[in-house]
Amino acid sequence: MALTKLGRYISILDTRNTENKFGKESVVGLSTQKQIIKTKADLEGVNLTSYKLFPPKSFAYVPDTSRRGDKVSLAYNMDEYTYLVSSISVVFQVSDENNLLPDYLFMYFNRPEFDRYARFNSWGSARETFDWSEICDIDIKLPDIAVQQKYVDIYKAMLANQQSYERGLEDLKLTIDAVMEKFKHDTMRVSLGELVEELDIRNSNDSISTVNGVNKDKQFMPAVTSGADLSKYKIVRKKQFACNLMHVGRDMAVPVALQTDDTPIVVSPAYLVFHIKNPDILEEFVLMWLSREETDRYAWFMCDTNVRSGMEKKRFFEIEIPIPSITEQKSLVEMFQVLSMRRNINEKLKSQIKDICPILIKGSLEEKKYERL
Repeated sequence: MALTKLGRYISILDTRNTENKFGKESVVGLSTQKQIIKTKADLEGVNLTSYKLFPPKSFAYVPDTSRRGDKVSLAYNMDEYTYLVSSISVVFQVSDENNLLPDYLFMYFNRPEFDRYARFNSWGSARETFDWSEICDIDIKLPDIAVQQKYVDIYKAMLANQQSYERGLEDLKLTIDAVMEKFKHDTMRVSLGELVEELDIRNSNDSISTVNGVNKDKQFMPAVTSGADLSKYKIVRKKQFACNLMHVGRDMAVPVALQTDDTPIVVSPAYLVFHIKNPDILEEFVLMWLSREETDRYAWFMCDTNVRSGMEKKRFFEIEIPIPSITEQKSLVEMFQVLSMRRNINEKLKSQIKDICPILIKGSLEEKKYERL
């Protein structure tokens, strides 16, 4: 197999949404994990006529490689739908499928070697870019089309299994959501303020050095506190909550988390720390209720009275939570824990599929060599 330039097999696409055929629901983003994702852009009032069409079996990438963790934001449209991507993105397709399968090329792009190559060949000063000419200039070895298809089939079989598993997660989530909705309408609700007690225990002797923040995914995360006086920080122990009400408006979510480990941590003195004082309600159930999209929307709406887009503590404690029986709470919490566990498994599956791409590409290139031995 001789080296050839990738540019021989691909061509650029630049079809715009000039007739506004596609709306904002069609706009997607491109991740460094080589996936199509929901866009983070605020599209309210945005003119989409300059956006580029991203049709099935085509690729799109963002040329800017600065501040992306040495990775290229790129995706392959495996779906049956046409999406829209920003005008700064480059959309292209395989123009010679007799010699290069699009799925095989996607496997090629999914290797860490490609990200390293793209980062090394990005040019610029304040903003480095990996432009179209650099992609076309890539030297690539291609096995014959039958070998490509063989390894693409292996990849797609693994992907189909993972996607089937993921659909099962969605079914479980729908069940949980339905039960939560039933509780909302059929069960007595009590304000959060009646269920909790605020805590303000400081790390006065500096005995705890593990500092965490809380993100909008309802999880604790390591926090950077260079030079901070940790004696003023608040302690969070097992079965206690920490909440960053200052960022509700910014995140459009309630950044709240439940400490489940035995080891205590400390959080910013600006955080709200509390625990459940009512024995008739489980901490995990409260977190589930505060994790609902509806709760996040409500909290975000209630930030309009605050200049800094934070949420007032009084408003936060006004959030109402249903109190089903302990048995019902435990059953729902167990379902949620199963969902969380399976989500973690699903993420590992996706990571394994991505990690196997270099192996499959290498195997396809070496297959003929081993056949001759």
